[in-house]
Amino acid sequence: MSHALLSWARFPNHPQRSVRVPWRSDLPGLLTALRRSVNTTLPFGNGRSYGDSCLAASDHVLVMRALDRIIQVDWDQGLVTVEPGITLGELLAVTVPHGWFLRVTPGTQFVTVGGAIANDVHGKNHHRQGTFGCHVSRLGLFRSTEGQLTCTPTANPALFAATIGGLGLTGVITWAEIQLQRIRSTRINLVTQRFDSIEEFFDLSRELDAQHEFGVAWVDCAAEGTSSGRGVYMAGDFAEDEYLAWTSRRRLSVPFVPPVSMINRVSLRVFNEMYWRSFAPVRKRIHATAESFFYPLDRLRKWNRAYGPRGFQQYQCVIPPDAAAGNIKALLNAIAESKTGSFLAVLKQFGGNKSPGLLSFPRPGVTLALDFPNLPSRTDKLFQRLDAIVRDARGRLYPAKDAHMQAADFQRAYPEWRELESLRDSALNSRFWQRVTQ
Repeated sequence: MSHALLSWARFPNHPQRSVRVPWRSDLPGLLTALRRSVNTTLPFGNGRSYGDSCLAASDHVLVMRALDRIIQVDWDQGLVTVEPGITLGELLAVTVPHGWFLRVTPGTQFVTVGGAIANDVHGKNHHRQGTFGCHVSRLGLFRSTEGQLTCTPTANPALFAATIGGLGLTGVITWAEIQLQRIRSTRINLVTQRFDSIEEFFDLSRELDAQHEFGVAWVDCAAEGTSSGRGVYMAGDFAEDEYLAWTSRRRLSVPFVPPVSMINRVSLRVFNEMYWRSFAPVRKRIHATAESFFYPLDRLRKWNRAYGPRGFQQYQCVIPPDAAAGNIKALLNAIAESKTGSFLAVLKQFGGNKSPGLLSFPRPGVTLALDFPNLPSRTDKLFQRLDAIVRDARGRLYPAKDAHMQAADFQRAYPEWRELESLRDSALNSRFWQRVTQ
């Protein structure tokens, strides 16, 4: 056992004692032992959830990372069956040379497949492909009372739906069958265009999302006044140039946790101004690698350390379409006035594709995501203001990124939580679930 595991944001600070699961056959005995000694536990992947959804209520987790094997592949159909501990990057290193890519990928390749299912992650093509769970055809689920089950949309359908986006609470995922996407290249043909306001963002989104597989915007969260809401829109598609490559090149790393956060109002404003000006004011067509386009922050290993010993909190919300323009603008104004935020503030549209998960976060509308240094005197006040805007707009927050959501807001935004609670494995519980339901 060790005491080193925290969530990616390093907040809240509840170190997790870990029990490693080396083989699927070891799971029943390990789960039983933890049930007897600490009552509840939680499966833990690669620790890329930001808040407390990956932290066990007992502070004792089952670490699934060693279950990283590919069980079966159908190269003709692009259908792969894997264990839950394999990361998306490790899977892509095997599938890309054969011309297959993930249909949906989040902003880091270091998420495990089990974590991607448990949080029903989304990517830059939600308007076309929906969530990760839309492309999971079957999964194995071990429950403390029933043992090993196979779940599909037609076999154990309630458990299948509750497990996708179920935050690891319905049982321990032991394998998953995933449908991949055929590609001819790992290069991305990109269209980039600067915009000066939120209104321009919506105009570009309406135009470019209809034409391209991927669409996302960087927004300057520090800009105020007439510059408020400015950003850069990026839309793209896989190229057709027969170039298939996936490298695991060496990356820079933040070597230690500095005594104070390196992200502050001065560094944020300087970086955002430079980044904004690095893009031409006219539309440009450029090329990028899939790795740099999908996973820009992965180029800097352990970047979470840059926020210092207190860590950080991410705020990600989705606002329904009819309320999006004014409320996204209100959110950005509140963030700019707080003089805090992150370098990578992401704004994008969710489409109408219904997620298969019972508690999946995406819904039609606009989602905004950015990080904040954990400065309680400032962050708490700001989050109260942001929460009020999201609440009035009938939006909701992303549980995988949350460390502060009030129980009333969660239960309003996710009314299906009672059904998940009825299906929750009694041997599993998280600090997040305790906070918002118990």
